[in-house]
Amino acid sequence: MTETTHQQPPRTGDGDRSPEYRLAQNALQGLRQDLFHDPFAYRPMGPRPTTGPLLRRLPTRMRAAAERLPHAIVGAIALLTLLIGAVSGSEPGGDARALLTGLLCALPVVATLTRPVGAFWLSIAVSPVTALLNGGGSDWPWMPGAFVSHLTVLVVVALRTRPRTAVWMWVVTAVYAILSDLFIGGSYYYTNGGPMLITSAFALLVVCLWHVRLTAREEVTAQQTVTAQERSRRTLLEERTTIARELHDVVAHHMSVVAIQAEAAPYRVENPPAELERAFATIRENAVAALTELRRILGVVRAEDYEAPDAPQPTLADLDALLVNVRDAGLTVEKAVTGAVRELPQGVELSAYRIVQEALSNSLRHAPGASARVEIGYVLGGLGVRVVNGPRPEPSLVKPARHPATAPDGGLRPPSPTGAGHGITGMRERVAMLNGEMTAGPTEDGGYEVAVFLPVTAVNEGDA
Repeated sequence: MTETTHQQPPRTGDGDRSPEYRLAQNALQGLRQDLFHDPFAYRPMGPRPTTGPLLRRLPTRMRAAAERLPHAIVGAIALLTLLIGAVSGSEPGGDARALLTGLLCALPVVATLTRPVGAFWLSIAVSPVTALLNGGGSDWPWMPGAFVSHLTVLVVVALRTRPRTAVWMWVVTAVYAILSDLFIGGSYYYTNGGPMLITSAFALLVVCLWHVRLTAREEVTAQQTVTAQERSRRTLLEERTTIARELHDVVAHHMSVVAIQAEAAPYRVENPPAELERAFATIRENAVAALTELRRILGVVRAEDYEAPDAPQPTLADLDALLVNVRDAGLTVEKAVTGAVRELPQGVELSAYRIVQEALSNSLRHAPGASARVEIGYVLGGLGVRVVNGPRPEPSLVKPARHPATAPDGGLRPPSPTGAGHGITGMRERVAMLNGEMTAGPTEDGGYEVAVFLPVTAVNEGDA
């Protein structure tokens, strides 16, 4: 028995490289992308955002001027570098070379407004030229005007790009300073490469910290936005789940009645046909199957801490008891009923009751001490519900109200398993379920109003 071994060819991909090699390769790619890839591309400086807390208070004209404030600052620094470059040569301001030196120092600063990376390379190229134009100067490799110009370019470009670009610019500046001192700067009395590197390092460090802070703020804002959206979506789902639990009892009652009537119907007819008995049996089987599926659905939407209510779901007949409870909690409320009172579908009455309950709870929370009014209107084609509360009185005029979760003797009342919900969101979901209409908003006197119309389809005698 022989064993054959196959020698794998050596792989030369990046996966076999050492971590140090990959790190250096990524660094060089970053350098090429930040400073060498299309450095003179046109990237104009945009206007300053005026959404800050201070700028938003300014008049419209001043806000428009504040948008161009960074451009004005860069222009003022460019003018300053022109003056410094013109008066710092061997013949300060006395000949064309001094004026040319000032213009060369100001040119990279102005270029940061449209071509930031190109302005950096232009500043590096201008530095030895200005030093050669003023051969009698004692500063190397940056003359005073070039020193201010290059430092300004570093800061402005770092503000307009990202921290990695700032690091690469500082590295290139350090390489230029070292090479110029070693090969060119022997005849000069003083080298300012060290002061440039130290000053620029502190300036770029501040800019990088500003970038980090800005990025962190944007991430927090984005996270807060996502959290608010998720909270709103969760609230909506919780409201729909609550509505589904409550309507389960209503639908289960109707299906139970259908099953019982289908089972009893054949006994009401003498010698019923076999086809009729089979039809009623089929109706009963379908009704029982629907009840089973309803119980399964309720099990899916039921929360872990959900407890089935002991009493049947409330209707408009229980509204007086709700108003008594609210009055005990400290809210002055009155009720008005208009139209011919009639029995409505259980789903409509349950939704109307919950809407009134939630509106009064909002009045207790947001306008303690105010008075409220509940209006129920039985109209042709539906039911109108209006709950309005007055403005919140002055704090000194508000009588301390007992919290609605406390009993008259001061003890805690057990929480209701079918609580109010999540305010306006729950009301809108109930109204939308019944294809109704709802408006909610502040009133002219400073109060709040909720108006709802729930349509009710009339049943003709011929259809009954």
